[in-house]
Amino acid sequence: MLQPHRVTSLAKKYSVAVEDDELASRYNLRGFSQFLELFKWATSFLREPDDYAQLAQDAATALHQQCVVYAEITLSIGVMRLRKQNVSANFAALREVFARNHAAGTGPQVQFIFDAVRQFGPAPAMEVARLAAEHRNEAVVAFGLGGDELSIPLSDFRKAYAYAAQHGLHLVAHAGETGGPEQIQDAIELLNVERIGHGIAAIRSPALMNTLVTRKIPLEICLTSNLCTNALSIQLNSAHSRIALHPLAKFFRHGIPVTLSTDDPAMFHTTLSEEYSAATQTGLSLDDLVAINRTAFEYAFLPQTTRQDFLARLTPPTAPC
Repeated sequence: MLQPHRVTSLAKKYSVAVEDDELASRYNLRGFSQFLELFKWATSFLREPDDYAQLAQDAATALHQQCVVYAEITLSIGVMRLRKQNVSANFAALREVFARNHAAGTGPQVQFIFDAVRQFGPAPAMEVARLAAEHRNEAVVAFGLGGDELSIPLSDFRKAYAYAAQHGLHLVAHAGETGGPEQIQDAIELLNVERIGHGIAAIRSPALMNTLVTRKIPLEICLTSNLCTNALSIQLNSAHSRIALHPLAKFFRHGIPVTLSTDDPAMFHTTLSEEYSAATQTGLSLDDLVAINRTAFEYAFLPQTTRQDFLARLTPPTAPC
């Protein structure tokens, strides 16, 4: 949720000159590697707890405007640690903002996923898992792994995932975004993940698609992100991919649990509302989108009573919030 205007504001705070054309160029994504570079550059201006608090306020406001009532927000704790920041102080600052907005009715209920960075290696990932466990009673519900899935085998992260599971955390991982179906299979078999971020490579393996159905493992689909990073082109082996060709509808009709997410909405110039609108380009109907919204709550990391409360409040997207 690091919008260009917030980058400009933070850069000015730290006396870094950022020209408009540089900002526009960096936010004009043309591939996965450029996304990683943008993420590295933009987040370099997040240096103090107050910076994270401002980011949290931007996110709470944007989510409220989109009628979002519940969100599980991924925090790149691996990046904070790499920059030798005080993770607990940063987390306290942003968590307080979300809690204050929720109490005031100006933001959703929020829980958090502490995310490690795959290319940083297994030892830093274990430290993120420890921090996630440490903050387990502060709305941290899951441990995850993002970054470059072609960098280090998932087998190297088994200890970190085992530690997280032993401490009561849910398990997620990005897999099958730019990598192949084997990345998803390894995430399931080696790490025992409960949800897969992206997972679009599953379209290349009917057997894996069946596994996702029988084991009820949802894919967190990010349509615009997949287009901007060229992940969709990679999986379709086509230089002319477009959202209409995304396998979302095929996954849905095959019986795979799917949800819609934004990945990094600011960097991909999207919102959750726009992702639902874009999903119609794949051939999904309004009723299909309502079903997908229900799936999001059904597979959210919530107590059953809270989940049922949300499901009872679920209304078609045409209704006012």
